[in-house]
Amino acid sequence: MGARNLKIEHIENPEFLKQLSVDELGALCRDIRTFLIGSIAKTGGHLSSNLGAVELTVAMHTVFDSPKDQLIFDVGHQAYTHKILTGRATQFPTLRQTDGLSGFLKRSESDHDVFEAGHSSTSLAAGAGMLQAKTVNNQIGHVVMLIGDGALTSGAALEAMNFMGHDDSKHPIIILNDNDMSIGPNVGYLSKVLSKIRLRRGVRGIRSKTLKIIPRPLRSITYSVEKRIKGFIAGQSYFEDMGYDYYGPLDGHDLRTLLKAFNVAKQTSKPCIIHVRTQKGRGYAPSEADQTGQWHGVGSFEVEAGTMPHAPEDHQESYSRAVTRFLTAHAAEHPDFFVITPAMISGSELEQFATSYPKRLIDVGIAEQTALTMATGMALKGVGVFVSIYSTFLQRAYDQVLHDLARHNVHVVLGIDRAGLVGGDGETHQGVFDIPMLSHIPNMTIAHGKDIKELYGLLRYAMTVHRGPMAVRYPKETTPIYTEAIEAVEPIGPSWETVTWGQSATVVTFGSLIGELTEVLNGSDVRLINARYIKPLDIEMLKSIPTDKPLLVVEESQRQGGLGQQILATLATLNRLPKVFDHMAFDDVFIAQGDRQTMLKRHGLDVMSIMQRLESLRHAT
Repeated sequence: MGARNLKIEHIENPEFLKQLSVDELGALCRDIRTFLIGSIAKTGGHLSSNLGAVELTVAMHTVFDSPKDQLIFDVGHQAYTHKILTGRATQFPTLRQTDGLSGFLKRSESDHDVFEAGHSSTSLAAGAGMLQAKTVNNQIGHVVMLIGDGALTSGAALEAMNFMGHDDSKHPIIILNDNDMSIGPNVGYLSKVLSKIRLRRGVRGIRSKTLKIIPRPLRSITYSVEKRIKGFIAGQSYFEDMGYDYYGPLDGHDLRTLLKAFNVAKQTSKPCIIHVRTQKGRGYAPSEADQTGQWHGVGSFEVEAGTMPHAPEDHQESYSRAVTRFLTAHAAEHPDFFVITPAMISGSELEQFATSYPKRLIDVGIAEQTALTMATGMALKGVGVFVSIYSTFLQRAYDQVLHDLARHNVHVVLGIDRAGLVGGDGETHQGVFDIPMLSHIPNMTIAHGKDIKELYGLLRYAMTVHRGPMAVRYPKETTPIYTEAIEAVEPIGPSWETVTWGQSATVVTFGSLIGELTEVLNGSDVRLINARYIKPLDIEMLKSIPTDKPLLVVEESQRQGGLGQQILATLATLNRLPKVFDHMAFDDVFIAQGDRQTMLKRHGLDVMSIMQRLESLRHAT
């Protein structure tokens, strides 16, 4: 099948690639880029990371034999070309939509998706596991791991690299996709090491040239000299010292070079790293020029104009941006206040703070564990710290929250962004596990405001009054822009509030569900309680709830370990169990991708389902 006659939508599997010439493969890469830009412009998705990995992915599938050869893509942000080559191009109109094509790898979609992940830096450990399995499973071919340079800032990746490098009997093939960015610019020493390595293109030929003129007995000395020269130029022979044959840096958009390098790696018997340089966003001028991560993950956009529509409506902004405005105002009054983020300046919309206080915004890279323990160390020395972190990424630092933050009982505020459902990112990113994860930890306080004004009051309390660790949650939604003086916001301490009064039943919930339920419960003789503090519970308010009327607890979180179970256990201790109690939350499942209202309805947590459940409880009494 020639590339000229090939339509992207007709690709069923990657076998045809082996019949194409290099020129035809190049034409295919151009067609794939055109397809990706046009498709993502309509649906949104991860744009620049995928545009940068087109040639890499085509070359991988040309040289290796998927699915026998295990092709592991770190995170999945760079796997759209893989999806196209494995027969899923026709599904791209449904990308990241309800019941549609996943934005990440998905084993249920294809046998070619051998490992799925939405979190960074897991590919090397997964590959190590598959290499171990290969010792007893002869159906496993080569194990190839594609990982970005930003992902190497994570300890998880370095641990796995260290483990695989010591064993010459196995043959990991690691492709390092080096574009000098993760979502935004990379940070840390390893980034500098890679920058130095990029400068040493001519050095790798030293040994082959000197071997021709150096007597055999002196060749071991020659190798030592070569290594020292490399160390002088590159800072250190980093990967070779870890036990890997190193090839690179290579042009990650030169198919001839990639095909040759991958075939060499396929024949070698030692652990090897192929270091390729790519351009993030290649082939689309606005994403090529992006240095902040604006074109990493996008909504729909205008291809010709290179512009994205402003998603928030007039006088609206995201909760992330609203929180950043609060942090910036707080920093103006507190010169010893810092913000820490794990590579999410763009994702958490911290740009305003970065511009105003660049030396007080600390980006640790994709290193959530470091972020939490570093915050603990700073707080122990009297420094104010706010850790801005997605709910899903906080999971990666559970031990640091428990062992370091909470056990030391230090004053650190966790800003838990993307709390609740997150839409298109789906299972791996839903912010529904942090309440069960944090609520059982001693010294931890957890709060979630019903609107931006209440959120600001909770943040004011967390930063100026509270003295232990406190988690303040906020959703991936928009909110009316707060127009009053942020500096005048009063702190809101641990307490609940009654939003609507009534005698026939009581509903307890928090967050945006308060506003949604207030509209339908006004005048209904139902008491609506805003449990803005998930921990500690408001004991006096709980005592005021009648035991002879229904009590319904609703939360956009997991049932196990959630607010409802805490309330039930506390009421049992108080000997105030209601005759009728119900708890509406997500069951013991992972929540798929889809817009928030659709998924709430699917799981019985939309307003109509809540009202139907409430009516049945009222009739039961």
